[in-house]
Amino acid sequence: MNSILKYPLLLFLGSLILQSCEKTDALNSSDDSNSNASVYFYKPLNFLDPVYDFSKNPVTKEGFELGKALFNDPLLSRDNTIACSECHNQSYAFTHHGHPLSHGIEGKVGLRNAPPIQNTAWQKEFFWDGGVGDLDLFPIAPIENPVEMDEKLGNVLEKLKKTSRYPNLFKSAFGTDEINTQRFLKALSQFMNSLISDNSKYDKVMRHQGEVFTLDEKAGYDLFNAKCASCHQGALFTDQSYRNNGLPINEQLNDKGRFRITENSTDLYKFKVPSLRNVELTAPYMHDGRFFTLDDVLNHYSRGVVQSETLDPILSKGISLSEEEKRKIILFLKTLTDKEFIRNTKFSN
Repeated sequence: MNSILKYPLLLFLGSLILQSCEKTDALNSSDDSNSNASVYFYKPLNFLDPVYDFSKNPVTKEGFELGKALFNDPLLSRDNTIACSECHNQSYAFTHHGHPLSHGIEGKVGLRNAPPIQNTAWQKEFFWDGGVGDLDLFPIAPIENPVEMDEKLGNVLEKLKKTSRYPNLFKSAFGTDEINTQRFLKALSQFMNSLISDNSKYDKVMRHQGEVFTLDEKAGYDLFNAKCASCHQGALFTDQSYRNNGLPINEQLNDKGRFRITENSTDLYKFKVPSLRNVELTAPYMHDGRFFTLDDVLNHYSRGVVQSETLDPILSKGISLSEEEKRKIILFLKTLTDKEFIRNTKFSN
């Protein structure tokens, strides 16, 4: 997905729209609805406090259901064929499984691999280049991107107004049947913030909930902490930084990463460190989906790192890994798979 920050006026206007409604819609949420919020959003025991400001957009049952309907509705695209869920499939941790580069309307191929949608309330910035710093603005970019949904947000709202179902859904979520930009975006945020992945084997081991690592998984965990956790750290398994991890430049795409946002040469070919939660399910890997297996990923770090001016210093010599060490690390990574998350019918259309 491309970044909304390439269009600063759009970002500025979006911010004004959201600010204008903070004192109304957030206050209009009923106490009865808020009593259901814990069913849809909660802070896992082993997570830090979320960064998303829920005081401006508390999760309600009705808001969640509206957001889910919107997330799965192809009306959000110009020709009514592409829904958000097209590139974010629950069975694969809300990624575009098997597609190196995501494709959208009329089969147009994008620039990057679609990252998973999970644990968004803890994310500071979005997209591989960090081009959006507010979840409530995040959906505008794919909707208006010409190779994704290729629609104008205003057109989406007009289409929703003409349906029989959405006025009632908006009324249930926000008190009246008015369909506007801020309500549309807030409903999507409520749904996405509910996509919490925290019930993997790893989580249950850390919380002492009856699971234990096998000997090889424990060895992989120790190796991971020694060789990978400087970037993939904490409960999210990412430090949310931007780094050049030594990938050979894809001459066809020539994606310059974070540089597209900052225009600072020190950010050339740097991309956001991805979360490794559910990594077993989210192939292909890297911003351009060049690696189809976890073996390929570890082989890159052990013997494929390319030197460049912006290469992260911790990768200057690569990461020394034997075949046995790679095997054990992968066994550990598979303990990050959250089967409850991908099978939860609450998130299904």
